Parts: sequence; structure tokens; C-alpha cells
Amino acid sequence: MTLPAPTYDLTLIIDPRIEDDVRAKIVADARGAIEAQGELLRHDDWGERALTYPIDRKPNGEYHLMQFHAPQSELLDNLDRTLRITDGLMRFRIIKLKPGVPSAPDMRSASASARPTEAEPEAQAESTPDPVAAEVAAAEPAA
Repeated sequence: MTLPAPTYDLTLIIDPRIEDDVRAKIVADARGAIEAQGELLRHDDWGERALTYPIDRKPNGEYHLMQFHAPQSELLDNLDRTLRITDGLMRFRIIKLKPGVPSAPDMRSASASARPTEAEPEAQAESTPDPVAAEVAAAEPAA
């Protein structure tokens, strides 16, 4: 019995100050390498976000997440080698996912829906259940 190919996450942080066509080429090259030797499962463009700490004095980066199957380690070696020398790429990380790991969240919709509107900040706060209060209420003995 043959085991399925392992699933990997590739996260790219691209310098948002470079031209749009250069950023698009970085993403297209990574996708092309994955599709040539593996199977691309998903590509999420998370857009420009603030970095936790500045990288090369840049406070923001353009994030991309790609999930893929890599049947051979050659794909990983080629990606690593290519991405290390790519100009305009601030950081990248390839992570092997364990079987059964849930799907990555949709960061585009989460960032838009996580912010309450100015008209209803109290209404949204009331509708969101407090997990700590629910645990305390469940732990208290009934009178």
C-alpha cells in the first residue's frame, strides 16, 4: 500500500515596496515549481499585513500561503534553493503538516469580519459568547 504524498505549507512574505509585476513573478515562480513536481492544493493571498517585528526596517509584508503535496524531496530542495536567492522575498517557511491538521483559516474574510462596525460595537460584543464566563458557570454547583 502506497502512502499519500505529504502535505506542506509554504508561507511567503514579500516586500510590498517592490513593483507589482515582480511580486507577481515571485508567486508565479513558486506556484510553477510546485505544479511542475507536485500538486498545488490551495493558494491564499493574505495581502499586506503588519509584521510582528521589522525586517530590514520594513514594517509590512505581503503574505501568501500555498499548501501542496510533494511526492519527492527534490521539490522541497528546489524551492528552498530558489527562494533563498530570490530578491524581494523577505522571508519564507516550508512546513510539513501532520495528517489530520485542520485547514488554514481564510485570513481575508477573518480580518474583515473581525472588526466591529462603528455603529454596532456593543451589539457584537454582546452576541459573542465569553468562553471564560461559560466555564465558570459550568463549574459552579447548582443551587
